[in-house]
Amino acid sequence: MQRTVFLVLAAALRAAAQEAVDIRVDAGVALGPYRPIYAYFGYDEPNFTYAPNGRKLVGELAALSPVPVQIRAHHLLVTGDGAAALKWGSTNAYTEDAEGRPVYDWKIVDRIFDTYVAVHARPFVEIGFMPEALSTHPEPYTRHWPTDDGKGWSYPPKDYAKWAELVRQWVLHAVERYGKGEVENWSWEVWNEPDISYWRGTPEEYRKLYDYSADAVKRALPAARIGGPGSTGPNGARAGEFLRQFLEHCAHGTNAATGKTGAPLDFISYHAKGSPSVVDGHVRMSLRREMADVSKGMEIVNQFPEFRALPIVLSEADPEGCAACSARQYPQNVYRNGTLYPSYTAAALGAIFQLADHYHANLAGMLTWAFEFEGRDYFEGFRSLATNGIDKPVLDLFRMAGLMSGERVKAESSGAAGVDGILQSGTRPVADIAALATRSGRQIAVLVWNYHDDDLPGAPAEVRLALSGIPATGSVLVEHYRIDDQHSNAYTAWKAMGSPAAPSTEQYARLEAAGQLQLLGSPEWVAVKEGSLARPFSLPRHAVSLVRVEW
Repeated sequence: MQRTVFLVLAAALRAAAQEAVDIRVDAGVALGPYRPIYAYFGYDEPNFTYAPNGRKLVGELAALSPVPVQIRAHHLLVTGDGAAALKWGSTNAYTEDAEGRPVYDWKIVDRIFDTYVAVHARPFVEIGFMPEALSTHPEPYTRHWPTDDGKGWSYPPKDYAKWAELVRQWVLHAVERYGKGEVENWSWEVWNEPDISYWRGTPEEYRKLYDYSADAVKRALPAARIGGPGSTGPNGARAGEFLRQFLEHCAHGTNAATGKTGAPLDFISYHAKGSPSVVDGHVRMSLRREMADVSKGMEIVNQFPEFRALPIVLSEADPEGCAACSARQYPQNVYRNGTLYPSYTAAALGAIFQLADHYHANLAGMLTWAFEFEGRDYFEGFRSLATNGIDKPVLDLFRMAGLMSGERVKAESSGAAGVDGILQSGTRPVADIAALATRSGRQIAVLVWNYHDDDLPGAPAEVRLALSGIPATGSVLVEHYRIDDQHSNAYTAWKAMGSPAAPSTEQYARLEAAGQLQLLGSPEWVAVKEGSLARPFSLPRHAVSLVRVEW
């Protein structure tokens, strides 16, 4: 994983002299599979799923990936009337009659999952939170963000047997509605961030909850995939120890539900978050912090030989931790509307692949915790993929990622910060101008980003992209997609209109078009010489390019 001194010096010289950046891609050198880790999304508010713009966005997410996207939502077992609110939702799946007998009602859960399955997306099922009738401390129950007075949903069950039967009935219902083969492809994750206030029991009580939940899932569907703990960033000492103790329990502990040794574990999940701030009047991101969480979690997993081969899902991987905290109240979150968000995500994608290679980790997913917020102002500054049905630039980054497939191939850049440099200091000394490349069939795709932690103007990078190892003669078709201020950017288009609070029909159509992934120029047929091709281009600060070559 160590980067050469040459690359560090080259980056420093480039910063001083604005030298060109050489990116060399060798399509003949495979590094490993390009797993669609980008095809995971999630959000707090499950009842937005089947709202008009929610349905639209779910369909767009499903369309961007050649494999089924997986979608995770909070509050799937919460008691309530199904009304959507910030950081809240409910399904009323479980209540009890006057004699304390369970009453199951799957109508709202079905509306959510039906929306996914209808477009061939898959639920990444989060088992939580606690129904009011089962909570050991039910009152106050309903959360009112941001006052956060309701806590009853976050307590352990007063009856673990009833909880387990609820989980078992849920899985059985899913099998009956969607079919055994379909549900066997879902992932079932027990709870969310049980190391902080999302779980007001002890770590021991969480492990007990996990044992009962996993046993219930497996009794209903033995081939179902169960995992957890979905804990917070393990680079923090407390969160790291929580993850380690959970894995120790699954490997060697006494199972509270069965009395046997260990617990079923088909995948491991934890979260990784950055931490932006406002410094000297501008936003400063913290890619280093998120990558430190990713790295530490993989290091902890490697301490357990029995689990090293298990899939790892970063079931929330984001620039920071609160999607519902708008930029109006939190000015550091202004990055969410423009090009800083997609360029950060591109750099994170590249670094996460490098970390997985270093730790020999079976990385399955990098879940983006962002969706849409129904009925809010345009570009209000929530961490979302779309606003009132208008796609943000970050969604086009995932469209770029979906156009890549096959094997990752060798890509070197004289402008790369390198994963070691990112872990040490982020991208504050110099920008990270780097690439991720793939080859499949008759196509090579190269994702190139110009990312810096500081949201400040910077000189464009003069990129000299050189591709070799192209198994073709004659001419190849070259397409160049771009995210910048003028391309794939509905936010700058909206501002150019005067930031209308209620766009006209004609303006809305223009914004919809501006939010789609756009080409920098027309596709070109270009001659290949001895399996090589050169494509120089200018890449602005915080812009992202995808160059695709087909033959």
